[in-house]
Amino acid sequence: MEQEGVQSALIFTSLLILLMAFTVIILFVVFQNRKNRLLKEQKETKKRFEREIAETQIEIREETLRNISWELHDNIGQLLTLAKIQLQSASANNLKEVSETISKGLNEVRSLSKLINPEAIKNINLKEAVQLEIDRFNRLNFIDASLKVIGSEIQIDKKSSIIIFRMLQEFFSNTIKHSKATKLKVVLEYTADQLLISVSDNGIGFSISKNTNKGIGLQNIENRANLIGAKALFLSEQNKGTTLNIQYKL
Repeated sequence: MEQEGVQSALIFTSLLILLMAFTVIILFVVFQNRKNRLLKEQKETKKRFEREIAETQIEIREETLRNISWELHDNIGQLLTLAKIQLQSASANNLKEVSETISKGLNEVRSLSKLINPEAIKNINLKEAVQLEIDRFNRLNFIDASLKVIGSEIQIDKKSSIIIFRMLQEFFSNTIKHSKATKLKVVLEYTADQLLISVSDNGIGFSISKNTNKGIGLQNIENRANLIGAKALFLSEQNKGTTLNIQYKL
């Protein structure tokens, strides 16, 4: 009886060890599968992010080229035409006016050269890039635009800067083309752990509750915010303007 009890105990112990070993193997296989799947998802996410960065840079270049085209035609072209007319009737009395017109043209060309520089797109300083846009809007009398910076500027990730700048560009474009606004205000607020961005216009706005099908531009802004771990919130009412708030963790 005692020997049978020992054998039974050995069998039970052996089965328990086999069961534990089998359980460990299953857990290890499950863990490896999850690890491999996570690594694959991380690689796909990285590829998707890099692809989005490339597409965003292309969009910024295209927007920049459109801006250059408008400025050459609507601004510099007019300044050069005015200078030509002034030169045709030049005299000692109006030489100062001719000089001022040519100086304005040269300043506009210098401003354009900053936009043309491809390295400026790859290495965007968010504050400077936004300021260039604001200055351009005011020069061309598109809209009364302003930029306010609160706190000490903190350099953020270059790729995130590109994404954020493109988000702001899309809002600017919607404002100028569709909102019928006369004022555009941008606020960059730097805190210890995040960048808060507020962009607002005084245009016709829209009803968010009724606008269930968002435009492509607004949807792009939200998607890109998610891509860099930021939050984008639209606030708007009909005839009361539109505001975009972006919260980005540093």
